[in-house]
Amino acid sequence: MEKLTIAQKIIKSHLIEGDMTPGGDVAIRIDQTLTQDATGTMAYLEFETMGIPRVKTELSVAYVDHNTLGAGFENADDHRYIRTVAEKHGVRFSRPGNGICHQVHLERFGRPGATLIGSDSHTPTCGGLGMLAIGAGGMDVAVAMGGGAYHITMPKMYRVDLHGKLKPFVTAKDVSLEILRILTVKGGVGAIIEWGGDGIMTLSVPERATITNMGAELGATTSIFPSDEVTRAFLRAQGREDVYVPLASDEGAHYDRVIDIDLDTLEPLIACPHSPDNVVTVRSIAGKRVDQVCVGSCTNSSLYDMLKVSALLRGKRVADTVDMSVSPGSRQVLSMLSSCGALGDIIASGARLLECACGPCIGMGFSPNSGGVSLRTFNRNFEGRSGTKDAGVYLVSPETAVASALAGVITDPRDLGDAPHVNMPDKFTVDDGGVIMPPADGDVEVLRGPNIKEFPAPVVFTDTVTAQVSLTVGDNITTDHIMPAGAKILPYRSNIPYLSRFCFSVCDEGFAERAKSMGQSIIIGGANYGQGSSREHAALVPLYLGVRAVIAKSFARIHMANLVNAGILPLTFDDPADADKIKVGDTLTIENIAGGMKSGAITVKNERDGHAFTVNCALSDRQREMILAGGLLPYTKKAGENA
Repeated sequence: MEKLTIAQKIIKSHLIEGDMTPGGDVAIRIDQTLTQDATGTMAYLEFETMGIPRVKTELSVAYVDHNTLGAGFENADDHRYIRTVAEKHGVRFSRPGNGICHQVHLERFGRPGATLIGSDSHTPTCGGLGMLAIGAGGMDVAVAMGGGAYHITMPKMYRVDLHGKLKPFVTAKDVSLEILRILTVKGGVGAIIEWGGDGIMTLSVPERATITNMGAELGATTSIFPSDEVTRAFLRAQGREDVYVPLASDEGAHYDRVIDIDLDTLEPLIACPHSPDNVVTVRSIAGKRVDQVCVGSCTNSSLYDMLKVSALLRGKRVADTVDMSVSPGSRQVLSMLSSCGALGDIIASGARLLECACGPCIGMGFSPNSGGVSLRTFNRNFEGRSGTKDAGVYLVSPETAVASALAGVITDPRDLGDAPHVNMPDKFTVDDGGVIMPPADGDVEVLRGPNIKEFPAPVVFTDTVTAQVSLTVGDNITTDHIMPAGAKILPYRSNIPYLSRFCFSVCDEGFAERAKSMGQSIIIGGANYGQGSSREHAALVPLYLGVRAVIAKSFARIHMANLVNAGILPLTFDDPADADKIKVGDTLTIENIAGGMKSGAITVKNERDGHAFTVNCALSDRQREMILAGGLLPYTKKAGENA
């Protein structure tokens, strides 16, 4: 009898087509979807083009959590559009202020053994309760809402076994930082990470969710925990024990890599600027000045985290030189903090209470001062993501954040004395009034504001493309580099022409105008190109600017899929040294595209010096057809016409 991992069991039970051999293309049925407002407007515009009257999943939820600042009509118009289009097509709508999508979905909708894709890279958060939860581009989510399969390359299986028990002031966040230290931001690419060992029984579901959330920073397809009695207790407390099913890997299941982490020896860790894997011990850099501390985000905004923050702040004051914010992850968390008095301790400390939303994590307000040092309980510390380009952002646990806020310098939380003990409640306060249920008949007028513009027109590939190089970049280029977020830019998430002005502005302020003037162009990238967010704008905006292909040393999973969805050809250098020979302004000719995609190798010639080199095209049959059709939407339309 075949021995399967947890993820393999879920994939097998949802398999529509394909071979589960790692590296093969598999299509799986999707039970649930989620969107958030930064990616949701585009996803629903795409869904509307499919002409399907109602979503076909068991559950789809549209969240508004990223851009809740009302500085102009743009955000309010987009929120109204998402609400009305959700009501028309059978999608539940989580109102602004109801909470961060991943926290709310974990609390109210996630279920063990089910499949979930979300247009946000941190969708794997729900893997903390035994769900196969995967971040994806908005087009993939739109297709899934329409009843289509979700296609992925069958991942390898990694296992991380936890042993022992965390010591006081050492947390699940430190476990996340430790695995990032071991694997790096590229180490999980092409893999699903399953967590096991005797140590997992000491971790609550919120702690497990912190770990699966941060798995996105490894580049992993997703991360998952077993569904066990800990899971059952959490669901019972949420009034949802009826969705509980036990789920564990088979004894003897094969893993491509096994990693052991001893919780007993782990100590507080910190990720230094500007990468989540730049990890050292807190003790090693203790004493460094701190200007700002932020507690929250989908990583560390649970009731469990907030109660610890409150207990550590009780009767104390934040240092005069530190500006501290606290963002509860959901209305449920905020309500329970208020009712038990913990919220009063947070406010009395001098910390500033922010809305139940992503907020500072996505650069939406609370940016640090010039050259400031900001300690954040978030998942990413990419350069400029905070809204202040020269800030030094560090990733820490809530305990380290509080200890440092009180002292005014980076402080090991073990210096605070006795650690507070926090118990998970036997019963959470449940009020789903912040989620609007769609009417049964779908008789709703969809309201669009003037900021919502048309989707970029797809471009069908010819067999040869000759174009200039509009940009060359190095390793670990993130989607924040390609398409920045923040309060000044996110209001234009549904206006691709305006958004295009900011494309690659972090790397090269002249890129947008140069690419547009070239008509069509090619981008040259380094290793792990497109890591970070799932935002498909990082593919759609280059498409609008005429980018036909990206040739890189390697790609992050979601971004490569988004490039294909947009109809941009992703290619990798056979010899990475060839990347360094190409300059901005060079003219490249990509020859025999259709045949080269089929064989997996394509020849590219640099017209400046005549140098010819080979690039790889590791696409599935379906992805090749999508490229030739001009992207996922025209491919889906064509498939529907031929059905």
